[in-house]
Amino acid sequence: MTTLRNRIKTLAYRWYYRRMNRLAWEGAPAPDVKTSFLQLPLPEQTLGARMYHGSRHRPLIIYFHGGGWTIGDLDTHHPFCLRLAHQTRCTIMSIDYRLAPEHPFPAAHEDTMAASRWIIDNLNALAPNNGEVVIAGDSAGGNLTLSTAVRLPDEPRLRGCLMIYPATQHYHAAMRSYKEHAKSGPLTTSIMRWFMDTYLDGLAPADPATEIMFPGKRIPLSGFPRSLLVTAEKDPLRDDGKRLAIALQRAGVTVQHEHFSQEAHGFPCSEGPTPGHERFMSLTKNWIEAISAR
Repeated sequence: MTTLRNRIKTLAYRWYYRRMNRLAWEGAPAPDVKTSFLQLPLPEQTLGARMYHGSRHRPLIIYFHGGGWTIGDLDTHHPFCLRLAHQTRCTIMSIDYRLAPEHPFPAAHEDTMAASRWIIDNLNALAPNNGEVVIAGDSAGGNLTLSTAVRLPDEPRLRGCLMIYPATQHYHAAMRSYKEHAKSGPLTTSIMRWFMDTYLDGLAPADPATEIMFPGKRIPLSGFPRSLLVTAEKDPLRDDGKRLAIALQRAGVTVQHEHFSQEAHGFPCSEGPTPGHERFMSLTKNWIEAISAR
């Protein structure tokens, strides 16, 4: 149940997150990428999306922004998506999924699944693409990427997943990084716990309903598409991503795991054009090109 205190805290976090992202990218030259706004006519509702136009020789990237399922939006990740589209030459569809506490679990997971299904089924009517898709996201968006992809095991047009420091386990899982890097970067352990508690809205992590949020134990990872998985050292989610890389490898999935030993949570998307951001863009560009060449 949403309390007034929690609602005020949510609004404060959203304001701060938008402000910090705006300041991080302020003054950075914006790539010349054509954009347009769409309303996706999904079965249960209409959902907004921003489309960045790319090449017909590249897959379309379906992107889910981060922000703990409670903050973040199309604007906070607009500078990042502009540069991702420019570097990879991919059309990107950034999805404006519903947020908690107004819309608790499983709203975001339902939205991203429905949006992905609609986009895949309507590729020919969207901006240029080669008829294939990559699902991508950072942090909570990485969780949504994993959750969506495991529910599309036989989709031939899904060629890959890009997961940037994904949150894929409940914080009750024994992960040293939650203690070692509790306050090492902008995402603290206490904030991460609040994000998850707010989204789950009292639902216990052991509840079978949460299997779409925490796949791996009940939902098999076999058949998952090839993946690029990025982790940061100074991040409470460090061990979460590392465990996922191991689990995917054991399931026979082709995984490229890139660990950024000097970076903190948010470095590709929320800190501006730093060296870490540039390195991330370079490896993502190369990974997309390898997929496109197959």
